[in-house]
Amino acid sequence: MADIVRDWRTELVEAYPDLFHPPVGDPGAAQGSPECGEGWCDLLERAFARIRTAVQADGGSLKVAQIKEKYGTLRLYWQGSLSPEARAQVAEAVDLAEARSACTCELCGENGRLYGPDWLTTRCMTHARGRPVERPPGFENIHLMQRIVDGRLRTVACRRYDRASDRFIDVDPASLGIEEE
Repeated sequence: MADIVRDWRTELVEAYPDLFHPPVGDPGAAQGSPECGEGWCDLLERAFARIRTAVQADGGSLKVAQIKEKYGTLRLYWQGSLSPEARAQVAEAVDLAEARSACTCELCGENGRLYGPDWLTTRCMTHARGRPVERPPGFENIHLMQRIVDGRLRTVACRRYDRASDRFIDVDPASLGIEEE
């Protein structure tokens, strides 16, 4: 009997049909099926476990609209009807997945970094092409959340992603030289 090759994308959709809403009998045709490398499968599974927990606790609904790579990192878009609390929990799960993608090889899942200069990709040293994208010292895995407040761009959150614990750690923006006017 021939070996059956399973596609990780289809398996992810089958594991979370309540979030992907695939056509009956064809999970491979789900609208939000991932368009990225297998190295990000684990971080997507973590994200969807967190998202499912938030949605089920809330009693709301969510549908994955798109999952793709853009500028070397993951983008996950969704639509749905959730309370503000559940919406914040889903946003945090998405932020964590996107942050983890910035330090995880899209091809194999090992520790990676952003390479360029032409097409940006996150890769491990084995799969890297091009040159590492340089970041100012101290800005590795930093995620800034900025909003317009009183007509001015303000930093409302400055966090460093810690891959080992898969969580964010708050950072004082002033420690990075980010000044508020």
